Amino acid sequence: MTRIQLLNPRLANQIAAGEVVERPSSVIKELLENSLDAGATRVEVDVEDGGIKLMRVRDNGGGIDRDDLPLALSRHATSKIQELDDLEAVATLGFRGEALASISSVARLTLTSNTRDEGAAWQVSAEGRDMRAELAPAAHPRGTTVEVRDLFFNTPARRKFLRTEKTEYNHLDDVIKRLALSRFDVGFTLRNNSRAVYSWRSADGQLERERRVAQVCGPAFMEQALHIDIERSGLRLWGWVAQPSFNRSQADLQHFYVNGRAIRDKLVGHAVRQAYQDVLYHGRHPAFVLYLEVDPSTVDVNVHPTKHEVRFRDNRRVHDFIFSSLHHALAQVRPGDRLAERPDSGTALSGAAAGEFQQAPMGLSTGGGASPAGNGGGGYYPSSGSPGPERVTEQMRHYGELHRPYPGSAPSPSVSAPPMPEAEAEDIPPLGYAIAQLKGIYILAENAQGLIIVDMHAAHERITYERMKTAFAEGALQTQPLLVPESIAVSQKEADCAEHSVEMFTRLGFDVQRAGPESLLVRQVPALLNRAPVAQLVRDVLSDLIEYGSSERIQNRMNELLSTMACHGSVRANRRLTIPEMNALLRDMEATERSGQCNHGRPTWALQSLDELDKLFMRGQ
Repeated sequence: MTRIQLLNPRLANQIAAGEVVERPSSVIKELLENSLDAGATRVEVDVEDGGIKLMRVRDNGGGIDRDDLPLALSRHATSKIQELDDLEAVATLGFRGEALASISSVARLTLTSNTRDEGAAWQVSAEGRDMRAELAPAAHPRGTTVEVRDLFFNTPARRKFLRTEKTEYNHLDDVIKRLALSRFDVGFTLRNNSRAVYSWRSADGQLERERRVAQVCGPAFMEQALHIDIERSGLRLWGWVAQPSFNRSQADLQHFYVNGRAIRDKLVGHAVRQAYQDVLYHGRHPAFVLYLEVDPSTVDVNVHPTKHEVRFRDNRRVHDFIFSSLHHALAQVRPGDRLAERPDSGTALSGAAAGEFQQAPMGLSTGGGASPAGNGGGGYYPSSGSPGPERVTEQMRHYGELHRPYPGSAPSPSVSAPPMPEAEAEDIPPLGYAIAQLKGIYILAENAQGLIIVDMHAAHERITYERMKTAFAEGALQTQPLLVPESIAVSQKEADCAEHSVEMFTRLGFDVQRAGPESLLVRQVPALLNRAPVAQLVRDVLSDLIEYGSSERIQNRMNELLSTMACHGSVRANRRLTIPEMNALLRDMEATERSGQCNHGRPTWALQSLDELDKLFMRGQ
């Protein structure tokens, strides 16, 4: 090896550029973040050849003083932090002071800026080599324009790794969209090869914000999105989460921001997956645009050169807050909420039809106790709270009647009630009233908007599952001592974690004790998991605790068993139900959490609106 020597400034800048400047989109990210930090309310981006030939970012921010322009192109020069205390509570997007220096070392860069509404602007240039930046007067309104040409012109090895113009442009476009979602108060314009792509005005109100989200993520996302805004213990989570019925094959529609900074974080991803676990089909990914606001001093953003990763001071607190907020929001979605945004066709049930669907056989569960006075006990109304254990047991027994085999193959006759006056549209339940059963699999119902189709097994599976979880949670947790305690070999780190988490294991029905520096002893398990692989489950829980500060594996394992039991205890396909039995199932769906999906994430019902049916048969055309 040669003797140790200092790198020349040019080579040092190019090495630093390798960390910051990966492709044109990396340059756009750094320049736009500088514009936002400068207080810009309007940003214009022009690119040519996917950004390889030209990238120009113009803003109306505060600008840069003449004397500071040469310094702006130097390494480790920034106006955003001055001492260590500033680094511990960074409130700006950029703060390293490396972006402009790194970009100028691998491209031809020109920076023009003006700090006043009137008067001369100044310009500074650099062309990929260590040279004294020369100032020159220029014409420019208040704000800054940065022009970057011929990216990697002096580093051909890096240029060879660039993709096609279309691919590089798509990456660049994604960066602009992510930043547009982070700052609704800023207008964004993009022109590609002198052609206007989009121009978004600042979005101040809720409607304007939702319009921008729809422009970035697509209107289908907003049609299926739930708006949440939850604040607790100094943490605030707000934004939009898609209902489980809107899912993706890739994790390509997931935007998460911490104090306005777009991040990709394992802890956040784990919390979101846990919240969707019970309602998302396996192999699919949720979609969301979420904003977490925390005290800047509790989050370290100086973890990665590109600032895509952060580190929270209290991982468990943040994880549990995100999980519980999303879990609760998704659980509260009812069929009526999903239908509220759909256009109402205004169709009311006819008098005879409405009357036919009002009476239920005695003893069938309707999900909610007594009917309001004056209704004669014939209507179905969801309960406002969760039923108690006795009520759950009673309802399960009644539903057991629904899937008891009939003698022979003849279906049960329908039960009709005396005709009633025509029902008003607003009085019709969200899932309407049953009309018929198709092939012993689907329930066909009419509501105010059109035709409701229900997969009766999937729907009843979710209802049974939720009631079993409620009964299990409200009842005393049944535990089972092991005849022979099971010894588990673990690392010292895992043993320490288990020793500090004894209370959590006890709450979940486990008796876990430390037997040595690298061994644990399990003496007791929940009765529901007496056949589960205890050693592997405990190791997985400890792995989660070390990585994320919490674990849901034990609860998830018990839920899996309850789900299997619910699946076997639900209405089977090819079972013929009476009209009142179908209506009882519809009313329970309206009152049950997460009833839009079965235990495996499949949808339980769908709406075919009257307008959609008219288009199908070309009515009115």
